[in-house]
Amino acid sequence: MMIYVVLLFLAGGLPYYILLENNKYLNSKQIFLLSGFLLICAIFLSLSLPDDHPDLLVMISFASAIFSIYKATKTTSFYKLGYYLIFVNAPFFILFQDRGIMYSISLLVSLTGLYLIAKFYEKNYGSANYGNITGITLVTPCVGTYLAFYLIALALYPPFPNSLFFLSYIFKSQHDLLSYVVVTTLFFGNFFLAMGVMKKTLFGRANPNIHYVHMTTKEKIIHFIVLIVLIVLSFFGLKETL
Repeated sequence: MMIYVVLLFLAGGLPYYILLENNKYLNSKQIFLLSGFLLICAIFLSLSLPDDHPDLLVMISFASAIFSIYKATKTTSFYKLGYYLIFVNAPFFILFQDRGIMYSISLLVSLTGLYLIAKFYEKNYGSANYGNITGITLVTPCVGTYLAFYLIALALYPPFPNSLFFLSYIFKSQHDLLSYVVVTTLFFGNFFLAMGVMKKTLFGRANPNIHYVHMTTKEKIIHFIVLIVLIVLSFFGLKETL
């Protein structure tokens, strides 16, 4: 049972709510990176565990995910949104069993893109808080396009791998009432959180009367690589689904 507690601690958001939420020495960017690292640790730990996790573990993780959805609706920081989405998806990681590993990897790749967008905002606008960026100072269409891709992936839209691994779980796993409740709630949680952010950020054609802060070539290449990785993962997800 202790090893399941460790798994929940690594993947379920409990380290944040118990130790980090009011920590004065770590900022949101550092917590984002730490949360991603803890999820990677949970992935490696899960390789040594049986596929069937206790219902109590799922229920505690689900309660943490519901609270994380609530917290995510209250933030306009890309960094905070990133690690809240890790906590929101922790029950998926537990319920998916062996397929949860691939889902978690595709989630982390999508969140890597979101992290890079947050860094872009922070570097050029002084903050990763998109709620403070309005009007003519908002994002160039190129940045908006990348952000749209990441948010659509996080909203579990096909053909992105997050949705394909999710569908694979639906088609190939045995379900009980708890599984249906968790999957349905967290699907809509991911969808509405991602779409809510999209509504609050602007995209569109370049306006010649607006001075845009453009990405550097290096930044464009990094984002292109992230999208390529997502496409490759989509093929694996499609294979799992079929």
